[in-house]
Parts: sequence; C-alpha cells; structure tokens
Amino acid sequence: MPEGDWHKKDIALVAEELGTSVSTGLSEEEALRRLSQYGPNRIREVKKEGKLQKFLKQFTEFIILVLIGAAIIAGLLGEWIDSLAILAIVLLNGIIGYIQEEKAEKVLESLKKLAAPMAKVIRDGELRHIKAEELVPGDLIVIEAGDMIPADARLVEAEFLQVDEAPLTGESHAVTKDTATLRDHVPLADRLNMLFSGTTAVYGKAKAIVVATGMHTEIGKIATMLEEVKPEPTPLQKRLAEFGRLLVYIAGAVCALIFFIGVMRGDPVLEMFLVAISLAVAAIPEGLPAVVTIVLALGVQRMVKRHALIRKLPSVETLGSATIVASDKTGTLTQNQMTVKKLYLPDGRVVDVSGAGYEPVGSFFVDGKEIEPSSDDSLKLLFEAAVMCNTAVLKKTEEGWKVIGDPTEGALITMAYKAGLKKEEFEEGFSFVAEIPFDAERKRMTRVYKNKKDGLWYAFTKGAVEVILSRCTHVYIDGKVKELDEATKKKILEANQNFAHQALRVLAIAVRTSDSPLDVHRADSVETELTFLGLTGMIDPPREEVFLAVEKAKRAGMIPIMITGDHKETAVAIAKEIGIFEQGDMALTGQELDGMNEEEFKRLLPKIKVYARVNPEHKLKIVRAWKERGDIIAMTGDGVNDAPALKEADIGIAMGITGTDVTKSVADMVLTDDNFASIVAAVEEGRGIFDNIRKVVHFLLSCNIGEILVLLVASIVGMPLPLLPVQILWTNLVTDGLPALGLAMEKVDPTVMERKPRPKDEGIVTTRLLMVMTLQGAFMAVCTLAVYWVDLYILGASVEEARTIAFATLVFSQKFHVFNCRSEWQSIFELGPFTNRMLNLAVVLILVTQVLITHIPQLQPIFKVTPLSPAKWLLVLIASVQPLIWMEIIKFIYKKSGRQLHQH
Repeated sequence: MPEGDWHKKDIALVAEELGTSVSTGLSEEEALRRLSQYGPNRIREVKKEGKLQKFLKQFTEFIILVLIGAAIIAGLLGEWIDSLAILAIVLLNGIIGYIQEEKAEKVLESLKKLAAPMAKVIRDGELRHIKAEELVPGDLIVIEAGDMIPADARLVEAEFLQVDEAPLTGESHAVTKDTATLRDHVPLADRLNMLFSGTTAVYGKAKAIVVATGMHTEIGKIATMLEEVKPEPTPLQKRLAEFGRLLVYIAGAVCALIFFIGVMRGDPVLEMFLVAISLAVAAIPEGLPAVVTIVLALGVQRMVKRHALIRKLPSVETLGSATIVASDKTGTLTQNQMTVKKLYLPDGRVVDVSGAGYEPVGSFFVDGKEIEPSSDDSLKLLFEAAVMCNTAVLKKTEEGWKVIGDPTEGALITMAYKAGLKKEEFEEGFSFVAEIPFDAERKRMTRVYKNKKDGLWYAFTKGAVEVILSRCTHVYIDGKVKELDEATKKKILEANQNFAHQALRVLAIAVRTSDSPLDVHRADSVETELTFLGLTGMIDPPREEVFLAVEKAKRAGMIPIMITGDHKETAVAIAKEIGIFEQGDMALTGQELDGMNEEEFKRLLPKIKVYARVNPEHKLKIVRAWKERGDIIAMTGDGVNDAPALKEADIGIAMGITGTDVTKSVADMVLTDDNFASIVAAVEEGRGIFDNIRKVVHFLLSCNIGEILVLLVASIVGMPLPLLPVQILWTNLVTDGLPALGLAMEKVDPTVMERKPRPKDEGIVTTRLLMVMTLQGAFMAVCTLAVYWVDLYILGASVEEARTIAFATLVFSQKFHVFNCRSEWQSIFELGPFTNRMLNLAVVLILVTQVLITHIPQLQPIFKVTPLSPAKWLLVLIASVQPLIWMEIIKFIYKKSGRQLHQH
C-alpha cells in the first residue's frame, strides 16, 4: 500500500502519486483492480474458535462431565452396555448442540453483514453508495455531518468541517479541519488536513482522497492492541441462566433424596447413582441456551424481511414491552416525497402549483387563473434563490424522476423545472464560494456565490419562517427592494399560519447581495440584512401503510406520539389524519416546552401527542420524562444531534436511509425503509420471539418436571424404578431437543398485537406458568405411572416390559404435550394442526424412532426394552394422548368463560 507523509504533500501531488482525479475519482475498473491488490477495507477479526474446538466445548459442561465420569465407572464395573449407551447419548447430545450453535452463529453472521457500514464515493465522476469495505487507496470520498470516516484520507475540499477524533486521539472537542498543506512532521491530533478511519464528522461537509485502508489505517495499526469485545448475554439469557442455577439446586436435592431412598430400600448403589445422575441431567434443560439463541436469531432474520435491522439483541426482548413509540414525522410517518403546492409572494399574492411528486410537470395559478412564471420577476427571483441555495439533483431514471439529495430541496428544484427554469442555467453566471450547512439548532442554510459579470457577492438563504424573517430587513416587491415594515411582516406570518393550517411545510427564502466579500467563516455576519423573497408551502403526504400501523399500535396498548421540527399546525393536521391526535389531546412546541416547569410537564405528559418545532435537547427531555413514569419508550432519530436521545431511549431507532452513521451506531435498531409501519412490525416480531422462547421453556420444563415426578413418586411408594438411566437420558437429551426447535419456528400468534405490552420486569417463567407447567408435568407423570402400575401389578407383566411401556408412554405423552405448548390458550385446531411443519416432522421422527428401538433386536439390550404387542401399544397411545385431550378441554372451558389461560 502506498506510504507517505500525506499531510506534508499538497493535493495535486497526493492525487498524482495515487493515480486519481480530484474531480472524477477512480474508474470502476481501476477500483476493482486495486481491491484485489490491497484487499478489503476492514480490520482483521480476532481468530475464531475452530470447528473441533467448538464441538469439544459441548462436553465441558459440569453436568455432562459428571455423566461421562458415571459412564466410565459403569464400564469399569462391567456394565458395558449401560456405559456405551450413556456415552453414545452424550455424543449425540454434543452433535445436536454443535449443530444448533453453528446455525445460530451463521444467522448472526449474516445479520452482521447486513449492518455493514456504507461510504459515499465518486467514481467515473458519479456519486455512488458502496460498502465501506470496498474502498481502495485513491478513491475520492464524500463526507457529510454524521458520517463515520470510512478510511484514512487527505482532504481536498472542506466546508466548515468538524470531526470528532476521540476514538483515535482522545481529544474530547471536535477538531476543525482544512485542506492546507502542513510542512512539518506533526502528531496525529494536529494533522488538520487528514481524516482518520473510525472518527466521525459532526458538522460541515468535505471531499477527500483515500490514502490508506484496512490494517494500514491508523486505527488498523493499533487494532492488534485492541481487545475483541465479547458479546454480552442478553438480560433474557442471564435470567434463564439464573433460573437454570435454581433448577440445579432443586434437582440436586430431589436426586439426592431419590438416591438415598433407593439405597435404603436395598437397590444396587451403582444403579441408584446412575439414576440420580441421569435425573439431574434430565432436570436441567441443557439445550435451552442454544434454542433461545436460535429463536432470537431467527426472529431477528424475520425482522430484516420486515425492514427492521436489530443491532443489539437485548432490544428484541425490550420491543415486546414498548408502551410509547415516539416517531419523527417526515419520511417515517409521511412519504418523504415533498411537493410544493403553494407559494406566497411579498406583494400578497398566493400562487397555487399543480403536479405531484418529483415529475417536473405542473402549472402555476393565481386566483384560479394560470400565469406564466418566466415573465414574473418576483417568481423568477424566488425560483433562482430556491435553486441556488440547494445541493439536490433531479434525475430521470428508468423508474421515473428521482432526487439525489434532500427531498425538500428536490421539491424546490422540481418547482423551478415546472416553470422551465433549470439549475444549470442559473449556475452559469456564478462561481460557488461556500456553504453554511443546515443544522437543527440554526434551522437555516446558506450558499454563497460570486457573480461573474458584476462581481457582486450573493448569499442565498432558506429555512424556518420565523428564523429567516428575524434576519430580514428588506423585501422584494414589484421588481424593487423595499424596507420590511411591521405590516408586511404581519401579513407574511399570517400567510405562514394559513399554509401551516393546510398541513403544508413552510420554508422562507431570502437573498443578500454585497459588493464586498462575505466572511463565510462567520455565519451570523453572512445571514443578516437579508431580503425576503417569499414562502414555499409543500406537502409530504402520509404513507398509506401508516394508518393501519397506528391503529395496530394503539390496539396493542402502545401510545404513538409525533415529534417533528415542523410547525405545530402542520404536525397536528397530519397527526389527526393518521389517528395519532384525537379529541382532548395536546400539541406542544419546543418553546412552550421550555417555558413549562417540570411538574406541569409531567402532569400533562400523557395528553401530549404532538411535539412540534423541537430540537434534540427536547427529545432527550421527552424520553426521560416517559422513563421516569416507568414506561418503555422507543424513539426514532436520524441526525447527529439525535444520538443522545436514541441512546437514552429504551429502544433507539435509527433511519437506514436518511440516518447518519452516528445515530446508527448508537441505535438498537435500524429501519431499512425509514417507515413507521416497520416499527410496529418489529414490535409484533419482538413479542412473537418472546412468546416462542416462553413456549420452548414451557415445553422443556414441564417435561422435566414430569420425569422427576415419575421417579420421585415411584421411589417414595416403593415401586421398582419405572425408568433406567439410559432411558431417562434418551427421553431428555435426544427426544426433547427436536420438538423444542420446532416450537422455535412457530409463526407469530395473529392475536399478539391484541394484548397489552408485557411488564418490563416480567420473566419468562411467571407464577401462573410455573403452576401450569407443574400441573402438566404431574399429569404426564400420572399417565406414565398409571400405565406402569397397570402393566406390572394388574396385567402381571415383567418389570422389563412394564419399564418399556412406561418409557414409551413418557416419550409419547411429551410429544403430544408439545402441541399444548404451541399456544398458551388457543386450541391446536384453531392454530391449524399442520401449520408448523418442522414441529410435526420432529414429532413423527421421534415417535417412529421410539417404536424402532422397542422392536429392533440389536437396540433392545442397549435401551433395556422388550417388544410390545399391538394391545400394549394401544394402551400407550390411549394414556399418552390424555395430556393433549385434557388441555384442549380446559382451553375450551376457559375460552367459553371468556378468560385466557395466561394473562400477559
């Protein structure tokens, strides 16, 4: 890779040495060649665990090691069949665990790729969006406020650029950058003409030539010293681990009790030791962590299909508890296809503009009569200023007219095109000097030019009406510049109100001319003594799918609120239309919020559904207020300044299209289509994921309770052991894993959005669920023991046959019981018995396997079973289907009494 003190070389030399152009960048062909030469622009990852290492890790669990030890002891005492059977089951369990872990990792890897950072690059003279890892030395990159710097680069253009270099230099203040060549060798922090990978642009814009990528960047050089951050377990996984530990203690006590009862009764010590160990294994759902990871990962994959990309796994759990959804208006609730519908000129005329979207077709009307805008000086000057104070480009593509850049600016260019006036024509007579960018605090933007003919300096400004008007001293009427008096000012503000009442987004446009150079480094001195040219009223219609999404959110017990920088009237009009704002609700402006004391704000909080004209500090205040009430708030944001509010919110949601890299990096979730409906879809999936985890836990633990009770009751009443160690292990380690995976694939319950949000601190296992699991486990134990008792004492069968029938009944009843767990209160027939193919296949496979191990002579001594007659199989079937039949009856009774088995 090219080396050199790039900060000491001037721009022309840097471009020459890297074989690139400061205007058109590299060609696509050359970029591809360099990509194969230098490799991708990424930091090498720490070496991952090998496949063998991962497989061997499956056998390091304490309980599995105890089991292996027990198998070795059994072998040494001559019980070879038992010993080999236990080892075979442990091996099979290890293989299943390994496969589950691999699957979970693959899903998470594919999600990581989706979240890969992007970069803006000029190649062959055209602006393109590419993956940051495809950048090569010599690439010409474009940087804007909020962008992460994707590689080390030498600046070639910089407009008010400020960069946060804290990740690299530890410097807490943003550094102002420029393009000037440095002659001396200076430390990194003082290389003001350089950009470094991993830092962030917080203000302004720039172009730069990439000089180093990947491990050759400054951050890449220190990457070897950086520790790999281990993925934190989610709160859910932590809670399950704690619950698992509790189970270990309970199971340990029960197993010790069974062991002592057996030994006191005179049963062989080795057999009782193996039974106790096997039961301990049975009581602890080892497969649970892997299945939970798979449920989370699959759910997250489903969310991607619904345009929600989860960046932090714990947020999946939090989503299901969300009670407040605070959303931006523009582009999220609306289409972000701005169209100028009305203009207000300082002479009092209101001009209507026809046409919709970005297609430059439409006419101009005053009082219903069509006018010719190109022969109207006031309109022409307004159009000129709107187009000159603009960085968007209108392009015709195969899909139709598209705007590259900001939609509001696109609407202004489309308006001028409708009048037959093109941006290129206006720009011909001017030399561009500088831009003072828009930001949420200033609420305005200015572009400064020098006229080639008369040498005058022009500052074209656009922004919020009140802000622009406060900086205007003159007004343009009838081809003349006049003093701006109070009467004219009042009329302008009235027009602004009228436009806002019609749900129009209003921008004021102004100009300043000066015969002396304007100091572009002092924005306040440029944006003063402005001449007011007019107002543009544009509409951004609501997205079609938002109406249903708002209704769905409300039904699900969530409160949608709108937060916007727009006018209060515009915001309320849209909020009413889409169902966010209803009778008795309130709307506040940022100014009103500032004037309100803390107590009053907290009191009115539940009523306020619209916040207008707010800045990022207000967002933070709103988030904190809701959190103090104990609510779970999801908050959207796109600008750099939104990052603190997103970080503070329980679920920070960044915009994938308009969002900056900074907001995406702090967000829990990124909307790939910037659509409010996708937030509601993500909440639905989040609830579905939690449900599925609960179903898996419900199934595994109720089965484990059943197994423990079978052995505990038999020991207490003095019956011979109904199950032998190898049978217990087979039931638990092998036959439970596949159906649990099947439950993990369960589709989201269609009624999931009819419920209220889940309390934040509610665990997977509620007291109600624990009671239900205990009852179901006890019922499966009763069915198993009843069959065992009938076969042994009434039908006079041998202990071996009675055990075989008990073994088959337990496995069969658990597999029928899995259908109870598909829904906590809906009947299997309501859900559709054939809607979960994976689960059905798993159940059929296990039932067939159970029949085979009972009847294949070579397997009989391993599992200590004897063949069963058709009559005995009928007895097994009748007994094992009982848990399903009785749960269906209970669900039916609950349904009839208008209650649900579990309340969420």
